[in-house]
Amino acid sequence: MYRHALILNYVLLSYVDSMKKTKIIATIGPASCTRDIVKKMVNAGMNGARINTAYGNLAQYQTVIETVRKIADIPIIIDLKGPEIRLKTLQKKILRKGEILEVGFDSANEVSFNHNFYDSVSVGDVLLVDNGKIRTIVTEKVDEHLCLLVIVGGTIEDGKGVNLPNKRLTVSSLTDYDLEIVAFAKKFDVEYIALSFTRNVCDVEDLADVYKGGIIAKIENFEGVQNVNAILEVANGVMVARGDLGVEIEPEKVPLVQKSIIKRCNQRGKLVVTATEMLESMVHQPQPTRAEVSDVANAILDGSDTVMLSGETAIGQYPVEAVEMMSRIANETETAVKSKVEDTSFINISDTISRAIHRICQSMPLDKVITLTKTGYTARMITRFKISQPIIAVTPDIKVKKQLELTFGVQPVHIEYLNEKDTISFVANKLYSAHFLSDKDTLLFTAGTRTTTRHASNSIEIHKMEELRKFLQK
Repeated sequence: MYRHALILNYVLLSYVDSMKKTKIIATIGPASCTRDIVKKMVNAGMNGARINTAYGNLAQYQTVIETVRKIADIPIIIDLKGPEIRLKTLQKKILRKGEILEVGFDSANEVSFNHNFYDSVSVGDVLLVDNGKIRTIVTEKVDEHLCLLVIVGGTIEDGKGVNLPNKRLTVSSLTDYDLEIVAFAKKFDVEYIALSFTRNVCDVEDLADVYKGGIIAKIENFEGVQNVNAILEVANGVMVARGDLGVEIEPEKVPLVQKSIIKRCNQRGKLVVTATEMLESMVHQPQPTRAEVSDVANAILDGSDTVMLSGETAIGQYPVEAVEMMSRIANETETAVKSKVEDTSFINISDTISRAIHRICQSMPLDKVITLTKTGYTARMITRFKISQPIIAVTPDIKVKKQLELTFGVQPVHIEYLNEKDTISFVANKLYSAHFLSDKDTLLFTAGTRTTTRHASNSIEIHKMEELRKFLQK
C-alpha cells in the first residue's frame, strides 16, 4: 500500500530536487477535457484542475473528475457561482451605444438576471457586463424591471457576469444550484470548493456549514477586500480573482490590493491563488505578451502559492502551451522569491517551530526539510518563509496530501505512520526506499510527538541520512 501511494507521488529523487515550487491550477473546459490533453497539461506542470460551474453540467463535471483522477493524484477545485450576478438570455444580442435594454428578474423575460436585487439598485447606478466591457446606467425601475442606457456597447450572451461597483447587494451567498454542486462535490470527495464573490466571513461560514472540505474564498469585490482578515480566519485560503475585482474597484488599485492580500495569507500560512487574465493572449496566440509574463512573475514574487489559468486552458487554442509557459516563468522567477513574513507575538507551537526551521535553514547546509503533518498546517507554516530547501510533507490523510499539492515549495507524500512507535525513522525509511532521499542528504525532520494538541509540531531532529540508515538497519 505504501509503495503504491509513493508511486503516485512521483518517486524519482531527481523530481524532488528540481521540482517547480510554484503550483499551477488549470481550468478544464472544452479545449482541455480529453484524456490526452489533461495528461499533457499534467506533464507540463499542472498541479490542480479547476471546474467552473458557471458553464457545463453535472455529467460533464463528473467526466472531468474521473479523467483527471485516472491520470494524476492532484486536487480538484470546483468553483461555485456564489452570489455572482449573471445575465440569462436565450440568444446573443448586440447592444449599441444609446439604446435602452430592459432586463427583468424572471427567466420568462427575454433578458434577465439570475438574482433578484431590484430593491438594492437605484436610478443612476452603473451596471457593467462581461468584466466591464459593456457599460450601462440604470435610468428607470418599472414593475420589477430595470431600464439600462447603454454607454459602451457590445454583445451580450447567456452567462455573462454582471457587476454593480460599490453596491452591497442582499443576495444569498449560496443558490439552490450552488447547494446542488456542493452535494456533488461531497459525493466525489472533491478537495476544494472556491466560493465566488465572497463578501464576508458569513459567506464562508454558510458554505462551511454544508461542506467540510477545503474552502477557497474568492476575493473579487470591495466588500471582500475590506473583510479579508476575518475571511482568512475561516477559509483555508483565498483567490485574488482580479477580473471581477478590477471591475468592482478601480483597476489601478488591484496591484496593491493583490500584494496586500498575498502578504496577509503568507503571514497566516494560508493558501493564496492569483488568478484571471494571467496569460490571456494565449487563448488565441501561442505566445504571451511580455506584460503577461511580467504579471505572472510578479504574482510569484509577491508570494503566491499558486497561479491559475482560466480561459487559456478552458477554451483556448493552446492549453498545453499555456501551462508550459507558466511553468517556465515559475522556474525562472521563484529562485528570487523572498519571505515577507513579519515577526509577531506567540501564535502557537507550530508557528514557533516554523520560525526556528527558517533560521536553521539559513545557518546550516540542509538538503531537505521533512514534516510529518496530519492536517498540512505545519507544512504551510514552514513554506511561507520561502526556504530554498525542498519541503516534503508526509501525511496519513490522502485528502490532505492532495490539498497540499497547491502549496508553494511542498512535495506532499501519503504514508500511514500514526501507528508506528518511531514515526520519524519509519517515514525516513519509506522515503529512502522510494528514492526521495539519498545517503548524502542532511535532513531536518519536524513532527508532533507526545502531544494531542492541534497545530503542535513540537520537535526538530537533524540527521545525515547515511548515519540514520545505520539505526534503521538495527
